Amino acid sequence: MTPDTQYRASTFKVEKSPAAWAKALGALPNAHPLQSWTWGQFKARWGWDTIPCLLTIAESSWNPLAAALILKRSVPRSPYSILYVPKGPILNYNDGALRRVVLAELENIAKQENAIFIKIDPDVVKSWGEEAERPSPIGSKFSKELAQRGWRYSAEQIQFRNTVEIDLHQSEDEIMAAMKQKTRYNIRLAGRKGIEIKHGTPADFPAIVKMYEETAVRDNFAIRPTDYYLDAWQSFYDAGMAHPLIATFEDNPIAAVVLIKFDQTVTYMYGASTNEERNRMPTYLLQWEAIRWAKEQGATIYDMWGAPSEFEETDQLWGVWRFKQGFNGQVVRHIGAWDYVNKPLWYWLYTNALPRYTNYLRSRNNK
Repeated sequence: MTPDTQYRASTFKVEKSPAAWAKALGALPNAHPLQSWTWGQFKARWGWDTIPCLLTIAESSWNPLAAALILKRSVPRSPYSILYVPKGPILNYNDGALRRVVLAELENIAKQENAIFIKIDPDVVKSWGEEAERPSPIGSKFSKELAQRGWRYSAEQIQFRNTVEIDLHQSEDEIMAAMKQKTRYNIRLAGRKGIEIKHGTPADFPAIVKMYEETAVRDNFAIRPTDYYLDAWQSFYDAGMAHPLIATFEDNPIAAVVLIKFDQTVTYMYGASTNEERNRMPTYLLQWEAIRWAKEQGATIYDMWGAPSEFEETDQLWGVWRFKQGFNGQVVRHIGAWDYVNKPLWYWLYTNALPRYTNYLRSRNNK
C-alpha cells in the first residue's frame, strides 16, 4: 500500500457526540481550544452554524486521524456561505499523505456547502525566533502544498499568526532568571508596592469586561459586545477551561487575565487593565502568577497569545510585544490563514469590493 492510498477510504464525517469529540481531540496532537466543542457551541449562539468533522479509517471502529471544527455563516441575500476552521484542522502534519487527504476533504466540503471559500488557520510552525532564524521544514512544505492545490494565503488573519511561548518544563527559578532584568524588577516592584493577585470566579467577569473595554479605548483596538465576552468566558469556565486572575490594589481590581487551559497548554487569551496605579506594575506580577498557576496545573507550555506579524515598530502589536519580550519566551511563527476559493467572483466581491463599500459608508457617516 502506497502512502497516498492508505487513507483512500477515509472521509470526514459529522460528529454529534461532545464526548466523542473531546476523546478525539485528546488523541490528536496539538489540539487547540478554538477547536473544542465548547467553542463551537458558543459560536453557534453568535450567528454561526457548526460542522464538527472527524476523519477516521473506514475499517476501524474508532481511530481518529484528523478533526476539523468548521464554522459556517450564510452570506445575506445570497445562496452562499463562508466556512472557517479556527486554529485547525487538527492532525499529524508530519504525515504528508494525511495532509493531502484532509485538504481534499475540506475542498469537497466547501463545494457541498456552496461556500464562497473555506479558511483554515492551523498552528503549523513556519519558523522559530524573532528573526525567523530557525525555519520549520514541515511549515515550508505544507505552505507549498497549499499553494500548489490553489489555496491562497489570506490577507484576513482572524487569529494571531505569531505568538510567544514559555517552556514550563523549566523550574520557576529558571523561568525567572531567563527574563530581562527590567521585567524581574517590575514583578518584584509590584509586590513591594501593594499589588495582590487573587483567583477569580464568574462573579468577576463583568468587572473584567469593563477593564477590557477601557483597555480597548486606551490601546485603540476593536472589541465585540459585552455579552459576547461574558458568554465566552462563562462557557469556558463551565467546561473547566477558564481561570480568571485579578490584580488588586487596596482591594480595588486594576488588571486581570482570563487564562484558557486545554490539553498541555495554558493560553493567556484575554488581558485587561485600567488606567489606575499603572506605576505599580500590576500586569507584570499578574503575568508571573499566571505562569506559576499554569505550572501548578501541569501544563508544559504557557502561550502568551499574540506577537507582531512583522517585528517592526510600525506593527500594531509592537507595544504588546515589548511587554511580552521581557518574559523571554520563544517566538513561534505560524504559516497563517489560507483560503480555498470555491466561488472566485464572489470571493473578490467579499474580500475586496464589500470592504471598500463598507469603509466608504463609514467615512460618509463619520462626516
